[in-house]
Amino acid sequence: MDSRLSKTMIGILAVLVGINLRPIMAAIGPLLGVLQTDLALSSAQASLLTTLPVMMMGLFALAGPWLQGWIGENKGIALGLLLIAVASGARAYIDGSSSLIATAALGGIGIAVTQALMPAFLKRNYPQSAGTLMGLFTTGIMAGAAIASASAAPSADVLGWRMTLGMAAFPAIIAFGVWVMSVNDHRPQANKARLPIKSSRAWLLMAFFGIGTGAYTLVLAWLPPYYIELGWPASNAGYLLGALTLTEVLAGLFVSAIIHRFPDRRGPLALVIILVIAGLGCLIAAPLALVVPATILLGLGIGALFPLSLIVTLDHASSPAEAGSLLAFVQGGGYLIAGTMPFLAGVLRDELASLRLAWVGMAIAVAILLILCRHFAPLRPVSPA
Repeated sequence: MDSRLSKTMIGILAVLVGINLRPIMAAIGPLLGVLQTDLALSSAQASLLTTLPVMMMGLFALAGPWLQGWIGENKGIALGLLLIAVASGARAYIDGSSSLIATAALGGIGIAVTQALMPAFLKRNYPQSAGTLMGLFTTGIMAGAAIASASAAPSADVLGWRMTLGMAAFPAIIAFGVWVMSVNDHRPQANKARLPIKSSRAWLLMAFFGIGTGAYTLVLAWLPPYYIELGWPASNAGYLLGALTLTEVLAGLFVSAIIHRFPDRRGPLALVIILVIAGLGCLIAAPLALVVPATILLGLGIGALFPLSLIVTLDHASSPAEAGSLLAFVQGGGYLIAGTMPFLAGVLRDELASLRLAWVGMAIAVAILLILCRHFAPLRPVSPA
């Protein structure tokens, strides 16, 4: 561990890095109409702009233990931030749909590498505060999404959509610079723990994370287009997603502040799952009349569920190496599950010209989480295969 880094500095880095892990996706929804017009994107193709980064997160998360041993947490996170900056900057020069989709894949790799290594970095530096630091990290992630979604349409009106998407490179460059200057120990951290593929608990955690994150990615990709379909201007739809993700930020901060009071996480998990189901119900039943409760319920529910899913996973790891392996497995498979949600919704939209059925399917899937969370009583850490 780099002894010069205080817990406060680690927390600042967690937020600063997290801010850069969603703008490459969050800015797409409010701009989808103009992107589809200018680049002739179908809904299924447009869904790849969210699905590809999420799929990359899954694939590279599974490689987390190998990355940890090969390049190390510190260099790996720096590399991930650099890839995000390059992919975002390249979007200022997009000339076709293939180029835009390619930047989604490249940025997804950067996000994936960073996200796969950051939890182990936090666990290694301050293991007793890993839950709080993970809460700050996920709060940074949601804050980045809120800023990107709320500013996308107004910025595009002034600067054009290419420059708007390209501007996401600047915070990534800043985070890269601060990271490199602050974290000086670049030695890879050996991780001899294997993926816990024989642990039923690990599979349950993976399914839980995948479905919960699927709700997040579905809302991120398709909430603005859903309201644009219902007659809202693109800027208002972007503000709506921004307000929802800001609510997620507040929920994430609240989780970080109080989660240490709940060694048994099942009560908080059940509560936030019910909030997500209620929010999806509002979108299905009366999206215009119930837009405010839908925004609040989904923001609070998803905003708390995402960090809680990672914190519950960390609860079942007893060392940084085991945390890296278990989180790699849970996030790897989970993001692969979550990545299918926006794509399936895009296909449904192409076929049925509506997203309502996607919200219905997501609500049913989230209801299953109420059953799964009953199995997450505090237990000894899972054993790898």
